[in-house]
This record gives sequence, structure tokens and C-alpha cells, in this order.
Amino acid sequence: MTVRERRVRTRLLPPLGGDTPGLLLAALGVAAALAVHQAVPAVPKLTAAVVLGIAAAHLPGMRPVVRGIARPGLSMAGKRLMRLGIVLLGLKLSLDDVLGLGWATVAMVLAVVAATFAGTWWLGRRLGLPGDQPLLVATGYSICGASAIGAVSQAAGSEEEDVAASVALVTLCGTLAIAVLPLLQHPLGLGEAEFGRWVGASVHDVGQVVATAQTGGAGALREAVLVKLMRVVLLAPLVAGVAVSVRRRRRGEHEVKSGKRPPIVPLFVAGFLAMIVLRTTGLLPDRALTLAGDAQELLLAAALFGLGSAVHLPTMVRTGGRIALLGLGSWVMVAGVSYAGVLITT
Repeated sequence: MTVRERRVRTRLLPPLGGDTPGLLLAALGVAAALAVHQAVPAVPKLTAAVVLGIAAAHLPGMRPVVRGIARPGLSMAGKRLMRLGIVLLGLKLSLDDVLGLGWATVAMVLAVVAATFAGTWWLGRRLGLPGDQPLLVATGYSICGASAIGAVSQAAGSEEEDVAASVALVTLCGTLAIAVLPLLQHPLGLGEAEFGRWVGASVHDVGQVVATAQTGGAGALREAVLVKLMRVVLLAPLVAGVAVSVRRRRRGEHEVKSGKRPPIVPLFVAGFLAMIVLRTTGLLPDRALTLAGDAQELLLAAALFGLGSAVHLPTMVRTGGRIALLGLGSWVMVAGVSYAGVLITT
């Protein structure tokens, strides 16, 4: 091949670099997650994506790629694609649906979120977990799992390692809920609607809520999704609150002096709220909502694969006892408070 031919080929097929290798690997991870879900429908796509990301980071043949050439693209997926997925998540919400739950249920959801967030954050700090892990785990348990962790980590400027460890813990406990909660429906004396509300108020990720609630019937699934989406609505004020806290913490530091302060409402959260309003208007046809829902799942799956690939199991093992205790304590807390709330409001 002549020098000229090599130059032409380089222009047509530029060498892979920058974010490209990591994005390609994330796309392969999403395809694998979809295949897992297709083979085992009880495993949500997003759960499979996190687990596959963790596996890729620790397989001998893949480890150098994940930590080397693919790292920039995987990190980008965990941040920017997560933001886009959260924006599209707003199209799953309608203010009419949320208000249709009734004020008693809305009050119950608010109480569950507040109690779970405050209790988990307090327990995480008492256990001495590093960095932003107490904040992120509290967010994931109280709102909507990995999506909420991604949103709050953007506002707080959290380290990638803290985000990855929190996502792994919340995903694990949410996956266990799929198997455990249906076994407790009848012993706890919950009817179809009550079981759905309990699942919607206590399980983390939307996909995990669907996988758990469908075991109780169509009525349980409907109630679970509505209650869950009410929790998702609270993502915006929580992110705004974290942003305000970060601004106060950084007061007097270099970022503030130079004018670089985190916005009170990050742009992607504003987009999330705009999508809720757009869905409420009823202007979008069902086909558009379906396509947006598919795109949202693909974006979040790619983001969670990227976050999963940042998990370093040896590091987690060193704080394994403490983070496992936090996960168990928070799981019992959200399930117990949610169960009490369902009984009071029924």
C-alpha cells in the first residue's frame, strides 16, 4: 500500500480514539443486556446492564480495555447519556396521573421518601462510608434507584467510584426485592391494590417495580407504577436541594470566586420537568411516547453499563461490611415505612 493510499484510508476510516471505543463497548453491553432480558424476562434490562458492566471490568481479557482505551467513552456514557435518559424519563409522567392517586397516597409517598432519605443518609454517615456514598445510596433507595443516583451525582460533582459503588448496592437490593416481596404479599395480608402500592413505594428502579408488581396482577401493576412515578416526580426538588447545598458548601472556594457555581436546577432536570409538562398536555401521540420510552431505556442501559464498569470489587470489599449493613438497613427501613403507609391510607 502506497503512502497516498494509506492517507486516503486514514481519512475514510479514522483510528478509534477518544470516546468512541467506550461508546462502542457500551453499545455491546446494551445489546447483551437486551439479550439477557429476552432470555429471562424477570431480569430488568437496566439491572442486567449494571451487572454486565461490573463483569466486563473484572474479566481478565476485558479489564485492560475497560480501564484503558474504553474508559473515556464509558465515563461519558455514565454522565451524558444518563442525563439524556433522565430527560426522557419525564415523558413517563403525567400530572393528571399523579394527582389521580389522591392526596392521602401522595402524602404517604412524601413521608416514605423523606424518612428513607434522612434515615439512610444518617446511617451511612454513622457507618463512616467514604465520599458521597451515604448521599447517593439514600437518593437511590428513596427515589428511583440508579437514575436518581446519576442525577444527584451530577449536581453534587461526586467521584465516579462513589457513584459506581452506590449503583451496584442499590441495583443488588432492588433485584433481591423482585424475589422477596411477592413471597410476603399474602403473609402480610395485602390485597392486589395494596401490594401494588407497597411495591411502588419501596422498590427502587422502575423496571424492578414492574417485574415485582406484575406477580400480583394487573391491578397491582397499575397501582405500583403510579406510586413509583410519584416518587420519580420528587427527583427534581431533591436535585435542586443538593445543588443548593453544594453552592453553600463551596461558598468562598475557587469555584464561587470564579463564578463557576452549580445551577440550582441543572439543565437536564429542567428538561425532565419540561417533558412532564409536555406529556401532561396530551399533544404527543402514543407512537412518539413508545419510541421515547425505548430510547430512554437504551440510554439508561448504556449509562448504567458505563457506571457498572467503574465498580472495583476489591475496593468495595474493604468497606463491604459497612456498605452491606447500610443496604440491608435501608431496605428494611423503606419496606417497613412503606408497609405502614399503605395500611394507614387504605
